[in-house]
Amino acid sequence: MKIVIADIPDEGLIVDIEEPLSTEDVKLSSPVVSRLSINKVGSEIIISGRLKAAMDLQCSRCLKDFKRDLDIPVNVVYHPVEDVEAERHALRDDEMDMGFYKGDELDLQELIKEQVLLNGEMKPLCSDQCKGICPKCGTDLNTGQCNCGTKEIDPRLEVLKNFFEK
Repeated sequence: MKIVIADIPDEGLIVDIEEPLSTEDVKLSSPVVSRLSINKVGSEIIISGRLKAAMDLQCSRCLKDFKRDLDIPVNVVYHPVEDVEAERHALRDDEMDMGFYKGDELDLQELIKEQVLLNGEMKPLCSDQCKGICPKCGTDLNTGQCNCGTKEIDPRLEVLKNFFEK
């Protein structure tokens, strides 16, 4: 969904969006539902609101598929790309929620995609107590124990076995 910047009234604009999001990096099992408030202050565009969606994930420990509901707060300030200085500098904390727009349109689909990607989990876990799988036989340790011997010690670390016994 694209918003023409000149069409944003002085009192602002409320936009309700329910769109599927397709990206290679994130799998969503529901469309992204959002309610965004769009205000224009000079050349700045201020967008605030919430995004909600159901994300399909795979546990990093046990490799089971599971779903997690996302509820992402959005608070972004867009500046015209022409305002950017030619020189590069390090981002400050107060610049982390800043974006740039080019021309006379603002693409809300890109904003939604960006927010979902930034708020996705890097190493998702089905639960904090997930035990994972056995590195030898691949048994899911959440459903039971395996019969593999875990007494085997890396020969390089054998010296450390008696470290705490002194």
